[in-house]
Amino acid sequence: MNFVKKENCIYAMDKNNQPVLTVKDGEEITFEIYDCFTNQISDETSSYQGVDWNKINPATGPVFVEGAEPGDTLKISIKKIAIKGNATLFTGPDLGVMGDELEENVIRVLNIKENKVQLTDEIEIPINKMIGVIGTAPKGAPISCGTPDAHGGNMDCTEISEGAELYLPVNIAGALLALGDCHAAMGDGEVSGCGAEIPSEVTVSVSVIKNKKWPLPFLIRNGKISTISSKLTVDEATIAATKNMVQLVENYTELSTGEAIHLLTLAGNLKICQIVDPNKTVRMELPLSYLKKWID
Repeated sequence: MNFVKKENCIYAMDKNNQPVLTVKDGEEITFEIYDCFTNQISDETSSYQGVDWNKINPATGPVFVEGAEPGDTLKISIKKIAIKGNATLFTGPDLGVMGDELEENVIRVLNIKENKVQLTDEIEIPINKMIGVIGTAPKGAPISCGTPDAHGGNMDCTEISEGAELYLPVNIAGALLALGDCHAAMGDGEVSGCGAEIPSEVTVSVSVIKNKKWPLPFLIRNGKISTISSKLTVDEATIAATKNMVQLVENYTELSTGEAIHLLTLAGNLKICQIVDPNKTVRMELPLSYLKKWID
C-alpha cells in the first residue's frame, strides 16, 4: 500500500518541492495528515503565543504521479476520510468574519461521539468530513498551503469529501499532489476561520487525463458537478466560477451561451466555500444530469 506519513508535509505548494512518493497512474494512496495547527493545540487552555504560526495548514506530500505532464488533468477520487481523535475549534480577535467583535481567543477541543461533534452538552453537529487543503504544484512562484488558487490549495469546499472526484490542473511533471487540513464538520463559509480541525487519514486514487481543455478546478459528487474558483474577492470568484460552468454546459450540451446562462439561473446553485483566506472561494453547482454529452 502507498502510505505517506504526516511528518512528510509541506507548508507551501512549490514546483521545487521534492516528492516523498512516486505512484503510477491509477494507484491508491493513503495520506496521514496533521490538523491545521500541525497538532500544536492540545487543550482549551493552549496559548496562541505558543503556536508556531509558520506551521499552519500543513499538507502531506507531495506525491509524484507518473505520466502526468503539464497541460494534463489530475483526477483525484476520494475513497475514505478516517478522522482520528478530537477536533479543535478556534476563533478570536482579527480571525474570521467576526474577529472585530472578539477581545479574547475562544478555543474548544470537541469530542466526536456517534458520528456527531459535541459542541456543547446540548448541541451536537452531524459530522461532515471534508478536506480543506488539496492541490498540485503551481507552475510559478510557491503558494502557501493556506491560500487557494487555480492549482487548488486551501479551497475549504465542503463537497471535497468521500465519494468526490476532484479535477485539478497538472502544471509540472508529476503534478506533485499534496493534501491536508481535514475537518470533522464545517459549514459553507468557514466564518470563524476554521472548521472542526482534526487529524485524519485520507485514501484517494489518482488518474491522469490527457487532451481535455477543461476549466479547472471542478468536482463531481452526489450527482452534481461544481466549478470552483478562488479569487481576491467573492465577486471575482463568483464571476469566474459561473463562467467556468457556462463553458462546461456549452461543451457538453447543445445549448448556446445564452441558453447555458438561463440553465444556471434556473438550476444552478452558487455557494460560498470560504471567505476567510487570502483568496475567497466560490463554487457553482449544477446537476450533472443536464450535461448529456458528459453522461453519454
